Amino acid sequence: MVNGFAISSSLGPGLVAFLPETSHHTLIPIAIWRPISYPIRIDPACILATANPPSGPPPQSCHLDPSPRTLLTDAMPTSPPPPAPDRKWWKSAVVYQIYPISFLDSNGDGLGDLRGILAKLDYLRDLGVDVLWLSPIYKSPLADMGYDISDYCDIDPRYGTLEDWDELCRGVHARGMKLMMDLVVNHTSDEHEWFLASKSSKSNPKRDWYIWRPPKFDAAGQRQPPNNWRSVFQGSAWEYDESTEEYYLHLYVAKQPDLNWDNPAVREAVWGLMRFWIERGCDGFRMDVINLISKADGLPDAPISDPEQEYQLASTLFANGPRAHEYIKEMHEKVLYKHDLITVGETPFTHDASQLAAYVLPANNELNMVFQFELMDLDAPLGVEHRPLEHREWSLKEFRAVVGRWQGFKREEGFWNATFIENHDHARAVSRFGNDSDEWRAVSAKMLAVLEVSLGGTQYVYQGQELGLRNFPRSWGVEEYKDVASQNYWNRVLEKRREEMRSRGEGEQDIDMSDVLDGFQRKARDHARVPMQWDATANAGFTDGTPWMRVNDDYETWNAAAQVDDENSVLGFWKRALRVRKTHEVLIYGDFADISSDHEQVFAYTRTLGNTTALVLLNFKETEVSFVLPSERGWSAFKLILQNYDGGLEDGRGIADRVLLRGFEGRIYVQS
Repeated sequence: MVNGFAISSSLGPGLVAFLPETSHHTLIPIAIWRPISYPIRIDPACILATANPPSGPPPQSCHLDPSPRTLLTDAMPTSPPPPAPDRKWWKSAVVYQIYPISFLDSNGDGLGDLRGILAKLDYLRDLGVDVLWLSPIYKSPLADMGYDISDYCDIDPRYGTLEDWDELCRGVHARGMKLMMDLVVNHTSDEHEWFLASKSSKSNPKRDWYIWRPPKFDAAGQRQPPNNWRSVFQGSAWEYDESTEEYYLHLYVAKQPDLNWDNPAVREAVWGLMRFWIERGCDGFRMDVINLISKADGLPDAPISDPEQEYQLASTLFANGPRAHEYIKEMHEKVLYKHDLITVGETPFTHDASQLAAYVLPANNELNMVFQFELMDLDAPLGVEHRPLEHREWSLKEFRAVVGRWQGFKREEGFWNATFIENHDHARAVSRFGNDSDEWRAVSAKMLAVLEVSLGGTQYVYQGQELGLRNFPRSWGVEEYKDVASQNYWNRVLEKRREEMRSRGEGEQDIDMSDVLDGFQRKARDHARVPMQWDATANAGFTDGTPWMRVNDDYETWNAAAQVDDENSVLGFWKRALRVRKTHEVLIYGDFADISSDHEQVFAYTRTLGNTTALVLLNFKETEVSFVLPSERGWSAFKLILQNYDGGLEDGRGIADRVLLRGFEGRIYVQS
């Protein structure tokens, strides 16, 4: 049976006939089909019209649903087209990440705050933002810029008060936007009351809220950490507590002890703090390093990957652990499913698509999406050890492969992407993937905007990305790099070089660290954390006081005020690009097909949804290039809807089979 019709193959091999279940119509062969193994939907009116034809061929309006161009008389494909993704508000949303300490200072203390964000809500609405994501604003000693939380249910005084948050939330909702919080629950601050209690005594009820282990002792009787795991920020992942004579685990800095998620009381405490913010008006959560909440059973030693290092890379033992999915499913059951929230997990140390899929596939009841970092790691050296502060040249072939792999990944099962190319943990995109010189900065930033708005998934924009902000200059010294990751890496390399010089009997006064600064200038997280450039006044309009971090030198000419009324600016282009994305669902939900043919400098692809196809052409180099479109289809009916060069849309003209693209040019065409 198909939609109430009987199917008969009695007419012969490959011939199929349809008739209503209760009908006495004569069997009419409809089509010659290959074997199929997926559901078919047939228009009953079409079958009846064919079963009683007046004369001549069957009516050309008869077709399979949902592909109106596929006639019943056409040969069926050997495999079904992937179904269009379900529509959800968070899938079509534009999410804007705010790094609060660097966004806008309202009280002159040099630190961005909640009232500064409140003052810019109209700016964000006019940009086209649907969701504001706030990086951590909870009480914190700021050992890792707020990702070390000492009270999950209060606002750090640097940023304001709970009443300020309430006012911000009301202002966001009044403008038709939503507010997403950062959930950092793999670890807390060592100043959180939970840890203070846990540390106070081995018999304290909260002792097992964290991961404590007794020391090991080497052959010489020297105390050693429980295993050889290396912290993400260098050194041992264990810190010794003299008072209780045990070590606690900290995958990040020592002031960020890891919670013991195997303890049900810990999980219930997390569900409670989530409910606190949901009931207050929060519309969703970005979940920091959520794939690290379950560690390998027994916490074994990591394999020796670098014999010269005392502590070893251990991400295979603490990422995507044995009970991670169990705990997130519990989170979904006890908190998330009761609310229409946006949820996105941060999943570092993971490029295996199948591992990431389990967090996202709807059938698993976990999260809406995750951030995967394969593209963000593209310009890092290859090898076992992840070295994010070092740079390597990348190729467009590699870039296309990463994008294409994720755009098509498990669409038929409902996998959904988080589309981003900047955030608080990575340097500026125009400096990494475009050309941030004065000549090419604006046009290459716009080209990257074309890329972003034309890829499937929920769109994420990081503060300042909409302005084309770039990395600060190489002339800045190491003292300007405030990030703990930068500082720790610098100190580790410096100490290693000192030891090498001492071993050779050389002095230490002339240690060359220029290569490290070269890497920092390209890759350091600090570039994303400089204060936002609002206008040409002192400190870029960020603060009336002394900014917590130096403002980029180019703020007098490159700022929001200079761009806000200029339709040809990067900001003006982002506004237009986001409108185009929201107007054309094919850019959000469509299938992806790479048609670049391994071109050295052009990334070309189509997006298809039903009868609509979009064509995207991106030139990733400064030089002009002639690109030949595949000849198996016609392109003349495609209309230009977005381009990053001034001069309008060229009267909406179509496209020839050969296209000349200017340096860093990006275009989107649509055919309906």
